[in-house]
Amino acid sequence: MHKMNILKWSIKSLVLVFIVLILMIIICNLWLINSTKKQIYKDIDQIPPKDVGLLLGTVRYLNSGYENLYFTYRIQAATDLYKKGKIKHILVSGDNHKHNYNEPESMKAALMENGIPEDAITLDFAGFRTLDSVVRGREVFQQDEFTIISQKFHNERAIFIANKYGIDAIAFNAKDVNIRYGKKVILREYLAKTKAVLDLYLLRTSPKFLGEKIKIIIK
Repeated sequence: MHKMNILKWSIKSLVLVFIVLILMIIICNLWLINSTKKQIYKDIDQIPPKDVGLLLGTVRYLNSGYENLYFTYRIQAATDLYKKGKIKHILVSGDNHKHNYNEPESMKAALMENGIPEDAITLDFAGFRTLDSVVRGREVFQQDEFTIISQKFHNERAIFIANKYGIDAIAFNAKDVNIRYGKKVILREYLAKTKAVLDLYLLRTSPKFLGEKIKIIIK
């Protein structure tokens, strides 16, 4: 009988913990999304111009060998913003933690294939996380304001980080992928948004590297 009571108590405790975690995820996601929606644009004609666009990195090719649609659509969004005069310079921030894994160089090559001049592109090789990319945009590349370029789900998180650090940022949504293609990313994003809230308000997470300041020359 005593063992049965312990088992029931354990099950109730686990259920309670699960409910609390789910509520925390819901609250964090709602807070993050609702607090950033006025700074995120999907219409290129309505977005205010900024000198610099911060293009958030991703890999060009999937393990299957096919081109990553998130990559393709972000490149197109950055190209459209530049050619429409909504940005004058593109800061590409991505991961380069392995010799054969270089998001910024891949994105630079794709941008140049689209007609973006090389001197209008600056690379940040230490954008290991969204937090790093956003904070380094100001602390390393000395930009107090910029337009973030990624898909909507990613922009929401990036703008939330920028707001916490007092950065004057807006975002432009690249075309999104269909639900079938991006269902794993969508599910993972619920946790990523929750982690962003915890990183900023509880864990006080900082970028992995800052280093010397780099001047962006805008022509």
